[in-house]
Amino acid sequence: MTPEISSQTERLGDYLAAVPKTDLPPQVVHKTKHHVIDTVAAMVSGAQLPAGVRGLAYVEPYVGGGSSALVGGRRVSPVEAALANGMSAHADETDDSHAGSISHPGCAVVPAALAVGDHLGSSGAQVLRAVAAGYDVGTRAVLSLGKPVLNTDSSGRSTHAYCGLFGAAAAAMTLYGLDAARCREVLSYAAQSASGVTSWVRDPNHVEKAFVFAGMPASNGVRAAAMVASGCDGVGDVFAGVPNFLDALSQEVDRDALCSGLGERFEIMATNIKKFAVGSPAQAAVQAMLELVEEKPIDPSEVAEIRIVLPHDLARVVDNRAMPDICCQYLVAGTLVDRAFTFAMAHDDARMTEPVIRSLRARTVLVADPERAMVRTADVTVTFTDGRIRQRFVGAVRGTVDDPMTDDEVSAKAVDLMEPVLGSAATTDLMGRLWRLDGCDDINEITDMLTAAVPLRA
Repeated sequence: MTPEISSQTERLGDYLAAVPKTDLPPQVVHKTKHHVIDTVAAMVSGAQLPAGVRGLAYVEPYVGGGSSALVGGRRVSPVEAALANGMSAHADETDDSHAGSISHPGCAVVPAALAVGDHLGSSGAQVLRAVAAGYDVGTRAVLSLGKPVLNTDSSGRSTHAYCGLFGAAAAAMTLYGLDAARCREVLSYAAQSASGVTSWVRDPNHVEKAFVFAGMPASNGVRAAAMVASGCDGVGDVFAGVPNFLDALSQEVDRDALCSGLGERFEIMATNIKKFAVGSPAQAAVQAMLELVEEKPIDPSEVAEIRIVLPHDLARVVDNRAMPDICCQYLVAGTLVDRAFTFAMAHDDARMTEPVIRSLRARTVLVADPERAMVRTADVTVTFTDGRIRQRFVGAVRGTVDDPMTDDEVSAKAVDLMEPVLGSAATTDLMGRLWRLDGCDDINEITDMLTAAVPLRA
């Protein structure tokens, strides 16, 4: 007797099986290109940073004869490529985010899609469909567990890891072209490898966090799809029946969220791209200070106090952290002093102890707003020694769905991240190919450009 499949899981499997044959709406294709470009740029720049370097070092013994490209040279198996490139994609805090599911889909989904696409020789159009499907499924898997919550003062499962896992698995299975029954089995294998808890907030060097958000879910998702594609069978409905994945993890299960709006509401359209390569909760504060200094420069010696108000649920994530790119006080002070935001400033450990920066940080107060949560806002107030006050509230950060970046802005950010690593000519060539991704016959034409020798930091 064939076990009964719930209507939600049946529809999810049918949707995933149809992805390779279903054209995306033009606006979804275009937005998906934005996220592929943004994530590839994050991979290239992140390969220079500790999390990326450590991920590449881990897969070093497996290099040789593989089919999937690593940033920085050579090829390995799809599972190892997804892990290392995923860690690079989250290393510099510039990857995208989905507010509704409290997740960063791109840093896991895109490396997984590229790794499997490389292995199979998939076209650019197939990769774009796979990426969009990954965002659709990863975010819905999180939402089906009930309203996502990130309370950094207590322990809990990491929505970031769960979204990335099911998103990576979805992207990979669609590239393998599995039928509906096999797609449902991939979801079951993915569920068995689901992990990730919010202890990443205590990670001092961002390496474990990059593993939790990206490397682990990307590689586990690719492995789940590859196992079923190789002939492994499994449970046909891991989301319903007794026992099941959702009931094991939550008492607020919403199974209908698994397939709500599938094929009509594309979650990549509701995913934000960061304009600033910093921890997501710090973005609005950086933008607020940038707007203030662009309006009129501020002399650091005239500042009596800087007051930053952030939503209470995420304030701790960026409160006086040891790493520059997730230390809100440092990022605001650096933007004030430089009268600009740069990737270099946001990743400069030495500047955190520079006298003028250290002095400004000592005069900076970060306040958690008990009335705000689940949003990326900031209220920055500068009080001067003569009593003057300048204030700026940012309710929608540039790059969010409410204030999206243009094609030119997406390109400018990507070039800024990749050009110092790949050089001007190679970056220009790669960007042109990425913008024409839907016309690419074999994704290897693009990933070959990522295997050029890249000087990695020690």
